[in-house]
Amino acid sequence: MMGKKKDRTKKEKPLEKMTAKELRELALTMEGIVGVHAMNKNELISAIKEAKGIVEEKSRKAVDVRAIKARISELREKKEAAKEAGNKKLVDAFRRRISSLKKKTRKAA
Repeated sequence: MMGKKKDRTKKEKPLEKMTAKELRELALTMEGIVGVHAMNKNELISAIKEAKGIVEEKSRKAVDVRAIKARISELREKKEAAKEAGNKKLVDAFRRRISSLKKKTRKAA
């Protein structure tokens, strides 16, 4: 009685689940991708998809985390200025806005 052998071909992980290090290694093996080590994860994924000919479908609006974080830092400065002026209502409003923006960055990641 012989046991059945399972097909042990390694399935490739989806690009979004790969780490940036794995994506860099994959991009280095492909032709037409330049500047791999300077790219972040999102740039690597889009470059690999472009090289493989995979069309990216944008299901939801892309969120720029860096822009949101810049906005958060501006609001923090305004919050500190309002705190020094003694305007508690304005401080509370800025705190809530900062909190909602931080939630957006977490959802985007």
